[in-house]
Amino acid sequence: MNKNFNKFIYDRHRNIIFSLQNSRVKEIKFHNKILTLKPDILFRYIDNEEKEYTGEVFFKDCDLDLCSVLIFNKTLGKGRFMGKSVTLEEFMDSYKDSEFEIITEGYFANSTTYSGWLWKDGKNPVSAIMYIWNSGNMEYCVDDEDIL
Repeated sequence: MNKNFNKFIYDRHRNIIFSLQNSRVKEIKFHNKILTLKPDILFRYIDNEEKEYTGEVFFKDCDLDLCSVLIFNKTLGKGRFMGKSVTLEEFMDSYKDSEFEIITEGYFANSTTYSGWLWKDGKNPVSAIMYIWNSGNMEYCVDDEDIL
């Protein structure tokens, strides 16, 4: 059975439509200048109530050369930085079996920043900060069944 999705385009001059805070990004893909994040859950606040959805986030006209990830050796606040900076492309290759749990999110013009914990093998997370740059729309594609 094919699922149907509703598409929501984020207007960069207004509040975000959905939140990824506390989501775990299970998969990241890049094809035809579109970066796709597949979180386990999307959150939306409607009438002072938090609702959960499933879906994906698309960054159109994404330039991977301007995207990067800082990977720390520990969680933040547990000593000085002793990590590394990698391109998003390297991150997708080297950490494809990991989960990135988003703790905070920031949206600034064409730049999106997610910071949180990188989980490898489900234990002992380290902090990570992901920088995404795109000149096109940011779109949330939400499962129709969740909207009803």
